[in-house]
Amino acid sequence: MTFGLGLSPACVSADGVKAMWGPYLRNGVSLFPAYRELGVTIYQDDLRWNEIAPHRPRHPRSPSDPAYRWPTEVTNAVREAQQYHMGVALQIIYSPHWANGNKPPQWATFNPQSYANFAIAASRRYPSVHLWMIWGEPDRSHNFRPLTPARPYIPLNARQRIAPHLYSRILDAAYAALKSVNPANLVIGGMTDTAASISPEQWIENMRLPNGTPPRLDLYGHNPFNIRAPDLSNPPSGFGQIDFSDLGRLTELVDSNLGRPQNPHPRLFLSEWTVPTRADGEFNFHVEQRVQAAWITDGLNIARADPSIYALGWIHLYDELPQAAGGLIEADGRKKLGYFAWKDG
Repeated sequence: MTFGLGLSPACVSADGVKAMWGPYLRNGVSLFPAYRELGVTIYQDDLRWNEIAPHRPRHPRSPSDPAYRWPTEVTNAVREAQQYHMGVALQIIYSPHWANGNKPPQWATFNPQSYANFAIAASRRYPSVHLWMIWGEPDRSHNFRPLTPARPYIPLNARQRIAPHLYSRILDAAYAALKSVNPANLVIGGMTDTAASISPEQWIENMRLPNGTPPRLDLYGHNPFNIRAPDLSNPPSGFGQIDFSDLGRLTELVDSNLGRPQNPHPRLFLSEWTVPTRADGEFNFHVEQRVQAAWITDGLNIARADPSIYALGWIHLYDELPQAAGGLIEADGRKKLGYFAWKDG
């Protein structure tokens, strides 16, 4: 069974820059009315390969292979996104044990074609989903292995280059696979984090295939978490980090390292952004609600004015304490000032 969405990538981009990570439900109630009120045009969610394919499928490119256990929540979210005229971006992440040498899910497969085969099945399962994120924050060792951490500003050694090189092979294979299903599919690669085990700059500079060329992608994914007000005139972040204020520098870095003749200036898909308003388990800083709201306004203004930015995504609609306090709504349902800043921005 497949589910249509009826929206082209061009249509989604033209409607606005706002994206939002799920979940689809909270306490059994759809969150799509809130997403619509906030002006969201792209709904984001995960496809966890390890959970969907706990056993090796006999026909890995077929979404109807009995080994696949497609998540009901994602299936229903794609359907409901259609009703609310939103696009969907799905992130394919983690590896099943049979594909990565019986290791934990964050260990990547050394056979990129197996990941690509799953991408084909996923695209056929959801044929009108045209935005595909390849892994999430693979420059962080707890998300993508094998990865050897590196000190910023220092050239990577052979061991440290293994992770970005392997990721590049997976990305390029997924690109070919997703385009083979539908040329309208847009592939989002990189998917870096502001501060990681290998800095975004090092990661991008070392995204290379065995022949030395960069992998193919349509958009470059990055999560521009920041501890300062978003302002493109700010000085560069320290320690090799790339936060919201560094997006101009990120664009130059992506163009110079990942631009290809067919796509010399890949646009930025800013998948995850949030600003916590109290101490939580995700971040080592937080701000007052009025500051969160001001930063949201500044960030949306930058995203709308900068043609190199395809979309700006927010993660956490609600606070989920004690882990996450970066929501736009408090855990008890009270809307923060940031909710209205995101809605009006």
